[in-house]
Amino acid sequence: MAKLPTITDSRTAALFTLNGIPRFHEALPLALQHVVAMIVGCVTPAIIVAGAAGLSQADRVLLIQASLIAAALGTFLQLYPIGNPYGLHLGAGLPVIFGVSFAYVPTMQSLAGTYGISSILGAQICGGFCAILVGLTIRKIRRFFPPLVAGTVVFTIGLSLYPIAINYMAGGTGNPTYGQWQNWVVALFTLGVVTFFTHFGKGILRLASILAGILAGYILSLFLGMVQFNSVASAGYFQPPQILHFELEFDISACVAISLLFIINSVQAIGDFSATTAGAMDRQPTSDELHGAIVGLGASNILGSFLGFLSTSTFGQNVGIVTTTKVINKATLALAGSIILIAGLLPKFSALLTTIPYAVLGGATVSVFASIAMTGIKLALSDGMHSRNTAIIGLSVAIGMGLSAAPETLLLFPDWVSEIFGKAPVVAASIIAISLNILLPKKQEDTL
Repeated sequence: MAKLPTITDSRTAALFTLNGIPRFHEALPLALQHVVAMIVGCVTPAIIVAGAAGLSQADRVLLIQASLIAAALGTFLQLYPIGNPYGLHLGAGLPVIFGVSFAYVPTMQSLAGTYGISSILGAQICGGFCAILVGLTIRKIRRFFPPLVAGTVVFTIGLSLYPIAINYMAGGTGNPTYGQWQNWVVALFTLGVVTFFTHFGKGILRLASILAGILAGYILSLFLGMVQFNSVASAGYFQPPQILHFELEFDISACVAISLLFIINSVQAIGDFSATTAGAMDRQPTSDELHGAIVGLGASNILGSFLGFLSTSTFGQNVGIVTTTKVINKATLALAGSIILIAGLLPKFSALLTTIPYAVLGGATVSVFASIAMTGIKLALSDGMHSRNTAIIGLSVAIGMGLSAAPETLLLFPDWVSEIFGKAPVVAASIIAISLNILLPKKQEDTL
């Protein structure tokens, strides 16, 4: 089992088990730190896509609120699976938080300007069925994703999140105050508080170190005049999702592009679920868990198309929180899902959460992203640091991250190539890691 903090109280110890009911006052701050870590990242894709599609203000609000409801429903399904655990079932029963994925943003942004939201939602149905197909065959294809490959994917995910954290620390790309000293002061102060409570805090303060950092950074940003409440004043009080508000359209090119991303994202989901179990539970996910996870991902996205939800997946920053705190209690994460659902139904509440400055979130999550990367390294090298293993990890990460750092090298290729391989490093890294693991001979080697 994973090494847990020394806890003598049985109700507190429930935090470190999948089942059981911890005390509300102990679970609440841990749930809140999951919410504040994902809230901006969850609604930002909707903001970007809505802008690219030229939606009205009312439709933008619907798309943003739908993102939060989608995250909550996806989280609940993964925490509490539906169906026969030994046959076809939806959900993994593992401690993860879902949200609208940035992995789809570049393609959705491009499609939104050309085809509109309706084509994206139609293509999402096709992608959902592709994910279900991957989930149904996971028992047969899982041999292509041993710890070496899964760890390489997790490591790449962690590395690809670093620019997001740094851009957040600088104030958020596109923000007029991007790079100004106030953002760096707040971000570094937040990081300092998180680091202090992580290493010197005790009990619940140590477990909720990320939330403590966010609260401290938020207070400082208030004094510096960095928090604006205009969005709260203009937001409504209640807004349920609307069925087929955006309608559904099916365009072949959009369906192909989104479906390919769903297949690749299923591989990334394997990495996220592997990071969760390896980092917080000291084991690999079972084939049944991966089956339910990916089938549930596909099914929830198909349903989401009818409710106006954009594509969802596991959130890497929340995987990092689970692996850092070792809090795997499903009731605690369900509480986080409930808060996210409330945010989706009560626009004023979600608007208040989105007033947290990017600099605060960047300072709080950079250590979380680092934890993801280190978990990936640990998982990838669990079989030893042999020349074969290091070659697979090094080449996969080098090409995946290299292409994303220099996407202009793909300009002579078709647009879909540059969109996928130039903006999603985990795609190239996954393909290369799987291929090299099949092609390179396995033999006894001296450890480096």
